[in-house]
Amino acid sequence: MPASLRLENLHKRFRAIHAVKGVSLSVEKGEVLGFLGPNGAGKSTTMKMATGFLRPDAGRALICDIDVQLDPVGARRHLGYLPEGAPAYGEMTVKGFLKFIGEVRGLKGAALRQALDKVVERTRLESVWGQTIETLSKGYRRRVGLAQAILHEPDVLILDEPTDGLDPNQKHQVRQLIREMARDSAIIVSTHILEEVPAVCTRAVIIARGRIIADGTAEEIAAMAPGDTPSLEAAFRHLTLGGEDKNQPRAGDAAQAAAEAEKETAGEA
Repeated sequence: MPASLRLENLHKRFRAIHAVKGVSLSVEKGEVLGFLGPNGAGKSTTMKMATGFLRPDAGRALICDIDVQLDPVGARRHLGYLPEGAPAYGEMTVKGFLKFIGEVRGLKGAALRQALDKVVERTRLESVWGQTIETLSKGYRRRVGLAQAILHEPDVLILDEPTDGLDPNQKHQVRQLIREMARDSAIIVSTHILEEVPAVCTRAVIIARGRIIADGTAEEIAAMAPGDTPSLEAAFRHLTLGGEDKNQPRAGDAAQAAAEAEKETAGEA
């Protein structure tokens, strides 16, 4: 059975900056992969290539064995994606926006009503169902973004900072939801919150300087830390700061690469 998500030797350059350098990984149904790395490491660029929003210079991404560049519509039928910032139409109500997303996804009639009822309960949006999105708090807007990503119960779910802006109770609810959805989906969670990895992820990958430098369980990666008191945080620092790379982008270069990525993504849309 093919992996639900497979990335094969992905490369991406933005002018002189080689942002992603041969990233390969696979995620199966039932797995929750924590995708970790410092700012400028290539995480968001990799996820944009995985979802088909950014064209790789080399390599390919497959969702349920469908190449996202050769058949983007077919691949996205199996995909749910929560990007950082989760753009939405601010003037629409939560109900109107999610109904619109469901219709775009091909849901209608009783199937659409059932999907909306289920997602509003899962994401705890009942109290703001009739409000316009622009009036919501950051935490509720994040939950609306999560709702649109899971509305069609995708086979592959890619979440970029899913708990950003949520309070501790909301974070707990989202983590529970991720564990529940992992029974039927392959999930990637990109996060800067290292505590989320042992809390919700079955496996973690660390990317730095555009390359994967660690792949294993939270315990296996924590054991890579030096000293007698290994921890995931210590291992992360050791792995991401422990080597010099003359091709590693400086902070300003990373910002430039991010800007270039946004321009190219807009051009691909």
